[in-house]
Amino acid sequence: MDQQDSQAQDPAAIVDAGPMSRFQWSIIAAMVALNALDGFDVMSISFAAPGIAADWQIDRAVLGLVLSMELVGMAIGSLTLGRLADTAGRRNTILLCLSLMTGGMIGAASAGGVTALSIWRVLTGLGIGGMLAAINAAAAEAANARYRPLAVVLMAGGYPVGTVLGGLVAAQLLEQFDWRSIFLFGAAWSGLMIAITWWRVPESIAFLASRQPEGALQRINRTLAAMGHRPVAGLDRSGGTSGKVPLARLFAPQWLAVTAAMTIAYLGHIMTFYFVMKWIPKIVADMGYPPPEAAGVLVWASVGGASGALIFGLLTLRLPVRGLTIGTMSLSTVLVVLFGLGQSDLARLSLVAAAAGFVTNAGVVGLYALVATSFPVALRASATGFVIGVGRGGSALAPALAGMLFAAGYGLPMVALLMSLGSIIAAAALLVRGQVR
Repeated sequence: MDQQDSQAQDPAAIVDAGPMSRFQWSIIAAMVALNALDGFDVMSISFAAPGIAADWQIDRAVLGLVLSMELVGMAIGSLTLGRLADTAGRRNTILLCLSLMTGGMIGAASAGGVTALSIWRVLTGLGIGGMLAAINAAAAEAANARYRPLAVVLMAGGYPVGTVLGGLVAAQLLEQFDWRSIFLFGAAWSGLMIAITWWRVPESIAFLASRQPEGALQRINRTLAAMGHRPVAGLDRSGGTSGKVPLARLFAPQWLAVTAAMTIAYLGHIMTFYFVMKWIPKIVADMGYPPPEAAGVLVWASVGGASGALIFGLLTLRLPVRGLTIGTMSLSTVLVVLFGLGQSDLARLSLVAAAAGFVTNAGVVGLYALVATSFPVALRASATGFVIGVGRGGSALAPALAGMLFAAGYGLPMVALLMSLGSIIAAAALLVRGQVR
């Protein structure tokens, strides 16, 4: 068999070398919508929180526990269901996670007390956590080699879009209905995405070629045809893998440094990110602005985050992802410190918040792209799940740490400076690990 014939039998190489088709872009669009759903589902409890507190007469301490429940589920889901995507498939894991999210949102809408609501939010978080690991891999593997970083960045950019649109929808729902309507809307959106995923998202060609389950060749050829490629006659059986993917493989000598760099970078930067996103309304309100205007500053930060993801994605077509990510993380430190210094009026404060949201979210999506392109197909979802699971688990400490610093008597400038250091640590981790692309 000559070199051309050998390459023709590698369907993943065909996708990598070929042009992007409308079908491939439709898969990536579905991944963007799925991550937007993640963004809405995470923030849904925040939108519903005032109504829950008033309805059940619970204090802030109890409400705070409820607000943290999906973060617990997300960390567990990222670590467990992320690995499932490397064994059962990206598509199957997405459908499972959507089912968990749909059930969790319906349960939350029908909950009669704090305990029941907390359980349903953990279940929803499990689905959200597993979802991101699966869609990160699915977006990467739907694209060709040239557009792979852009595909992952666009997928990650769906998250802030979901929070912005979700906030607008939630505001309209709360004008007509009670807080339960927010969860019912989330359940309906999740149910719709189950149908879209079933209809429009095939299993990843790279996954099928790597794992080679029964019927893999036929499924690969159907997807190749939808992408406009000719079918392959057979698969290289020597490359197939089966069974579970042990988490220990991420710590094998050839992957240990990459795993450590990605995990430290994500944990450090996401703590800075969550400080900005969780504390902006309270910080702005403490400056003397009314709560609606404080919430508006958070909206501007989210708009900046969505813009950062889009522009970052376009820049990946011309510049290396690693360098861009390190640069945006460095700017994150500067702009978070600048935000902490305060501004003379609300317009300038909103502008700085939007700029901070721009660079902090660009750093997050850059990390997703780096994880997707730094690990092989067999480890891609497991690596994403581990990095995100550890990062999100640790990031739950970010709002609490900032609160402790405020309570200890530190002013906003010093707290902002200390919380901004997470991005510098993240940039240093990527800079030291030079082999990360």
